[in-house]
Amino acid sequence: MKTYEGKSVFGGVAIGKVLVYKKGEQQVKRYRVSDTKAEIERFEGAKAEAVEQLKELYAKAVKEVGEASAAIFEIHQMMLEDLDYLDSIHNMIETQEVNAEYAVATTSDNFAMMFSSMDDAYMKERAADVKDVSERILAILSGGAKSTVATDEPSIIVADDLAPSETVQLDKDKVLAFVTVHGSSNSHTAILARTMGIPALIGTPVDLESVDGKMAVVDGYTGTFYVDPDEETMKTMEEKRRKDLEQKELLQNLKGKENITLDGKKINVYANIGNIKDLAMVLQNDAGGIGLFRSEFIYLEKEDYPTEEEQFKIYRAVAETMAGKKVIIRTLDIGADKQASYFNMEHEENPALGYRAIRICLTRPEIFKTQLRALFRASAYGNISIMYPMIISVDEVKKIKQIVEEVKAELTSQEIAFGDVEQGIMIETPAAVMVSEALAKEVDFFSIGTNDLTQYTLAIDRQNPKLEEFYDPHHPAVLNMIRMTVENAHKAGIWAGICGELGADPELTKLFLSIGVDELSVSPSRVLSVRKTILETDVEKERDEQIKKWL
Repeated sequence: MKTYEGKSVFGGVAIGKVLVYKKGEQQVKRYRVSDTKAEIERFEGAKAEAVEQLKELYAKAVKEVGEASAAIFEIHQMMLEDLDYLDSIHNMIETQEVNAEYAVATTSDNFAMMFSSMDDAYMKERAADVKDVSERILAILSGGAKSTVATDEPSIIVADDLAPSETVQLDKDKVLAFVTVHGSSNSHTAILARTMGIPALIGTPVDLESVDGKMAVVDGYTGTFYVDPDEETMKTMEEKRRKDLEQKELLQNLKGKENITLDGKKINVYANIGNIKDLAMVLQNDAGGIGLFRSEFIYLEKEDYPTEEEQFKIYRAVAETMAGKKVIIRTLDIGADKQASYFNMEHEENPALGYRAIRICLTRPEIFKTQLRALFRASAYGNISIMYPMIISVDEVKKIKQIVEEVKAELTSQEIAFGDVEQGIMIETPAAVMVSEALAKEVDFFSIGTNDLTQYTLAIDRQNPKLEEFYDPHHPAVLNMIRMTVENAHKAGIWAGICGELGADPELTKLFLSIGVDELSVSPSRVLSVRKTILETDVEKERDEQIKKWL
């Protein structure tokens, strides 16, 4: 038995034979052409055919994986209309008098090299996209079809890498999992794999020649790839797969059902996301909305401050994709363990207690206003709510509201539409809990960030592995603070939810229902398991027992 460790991009267990997928390499030769105009027309014809193929792939992907994940094929179409890309090919054909295949291949290599050299992880992934669209054109120019993955029996596909168009063409009934030597969790291929529900590993150092046709196991939970597994491993993995499939099947039956307890209390179950790329998982897992969109990742992925327009496009896309469902976007929460060099922040001895989140926004209002303008503009396209992090006082909320009114006045004077936006705050400091009765009169909702609330309540750095044995998120002090926050929210007639890790803690779900939590926002993959607990709980019967057990 040989064991390889990779990085999981989707969980699950797959057992079957390996089929090594090798790309049909395009052998591109350079030759001189006398009629450059005709050669450019030949290229344009191939490009038009590639666009038609991509439209068909988009339609197929929409049906199978949803609009959010299918968008990659629209991006590929846009790449084929990119003026820089086209100018390079046209110019090469005209000035060097070379064939279209050579011009496309060379341009592809140049653009891929440019993207690969960028620091931004997302932009690095565009190198693969350029290669993918270029290979499609080359296949058309050479009279062949672009490579596809085909197998007669269900197999584990192993490859050096897979392009998005190759992934979406997989026959899901015949593909048990895929394992790639290269690739990254930021790639569109990884997103598609997660959305399609296929166990997948990337960055797995497999010798392709040695595994073809062999029996293997992919453990998407641990990131392990077993080739020629021994009897004991096979038995363990078969049992793990059986339990996994059983659990997934049970949860799938919960799709479309409302989150209502046995005694009739409705709970909103939303999803936490850090990137627009996570939307597919939100939709796949039937979340009622987005309870936390971590907008700081827009800043962390950039080398300079994102513009109003850049942010607006992202917020608008999220709002439109969620089609009227609530989307709660947290304003910039940078600082502490999330640093962006261009903010030029000074070194701090204790950044977790330092210059971060709303403190940056209130002291650098130009950054804050840019984000607020983008958020309010996007609110005209869906159900957007705004949430402010790291609040410790009523004065802070009043300052925020003043800036918001200035932004709304600016937009109104410019005749820019915006919606009716709910505004709430994160309760993640003991100070906010202690003045939550007063805070509740100033906002539309509370969302309890249990990660920081636990850290600050217990005076324990949650990033420090040496303190792990002391870090107790079930501590009665933390749980009582959650209860106090919920009670004060309800007293003022607003709702209160939880968006920290505790929201998905199966041990505490019934307690949260018992103390009146209105909403739980969890990672997309946990939505259905939380729904299961809600549907099985009788709050009235279990309230006293839960409160006695935990508080």
